[in-house]
Amino acid sequence: MELSGRVVVVTGGTRGVGAGIARSFAQAGADVVVCARRPPEVPLPKARFVPLDVRDGDAVRHFFTELPRLDVLVNNAGGASYRLLVGTGPERHLRVLELNLLAPLTVSLAAYEHLKRTRGSIVMIGSVSGGRPSPGTAAYGAAKAGLENLARSMAVEWAPDVRVNTLVVGMVRTEQSQLHYGDAEGIAAVSRTVPLGRLAEPADVGAAAVFLASDAAAYISGASLLVHGGGERPAFLDAATVNKET
Repeated sequence: MELSGRVVVVTGGTRGVGAGIARSFAQAGADVVVCARRPPEVPLPKARFVPLDVRDGDAVRHFFTELPRLDVLVNNAGGASYRLLVGTGPERHLRVLELNLLAPLTVSLAAYEHLKRTRGSIVMIGSVSGGRPSPGTAAYGAAKAGLENLARSMAVEWAPDVRVNTLVVGMVRTEQSQLHYGDAEGIAAVSRTVPLGRLAEPADVGAAAVFLASDAAAYISGASLLVHGGGERPAFLDAATVNKET
């Protein structure tokens, strides 16, 4: 999966999962450009930072106009704070949809001509939240479900020139894990709920993104690759009173 000479843009690539993705592409030999509103606190080796708010359509279009070449776009920028539906104004939910669904569409459209010329690919960073109930982050889950569907439609409309795929990502251990799972004990307890026994590392997501962008995945488009360590153990297995191991 050698990517020397290819130009890769990773949105939201300055920390967490995005930084892991950027490092993985750099290790594969790609010329990596990371975009975010703020620069990385820790410099990313072999990656160039460009300040960009992906919700600003004019700025996004200007960025890609100035970019000489593009082979791979990774739509990673996103996220949401924990907010229950009731008691939260609709404007806040709209901003979540804007960042996690509308912005990837804006960025992809701006990148399209570059990718068409290079017969490149797009990797959407989705979430398991898009395929199950997501209490507390309902707008985020809805946006990620929409993103996966958007990717499948793009894959059909833009074939055969541009491949489009989605990584459906589960729980990842990042510098902000404590905000979601609590202290070290909480993170360990959550890790035990994953069949593989641990949270993903950003490098796990990065390796999967490199695969989907590489020639090894040349016939894969419109696909959703699960990167979730085996998923979630069904709750009924622990609640049932039969077939218990003694």
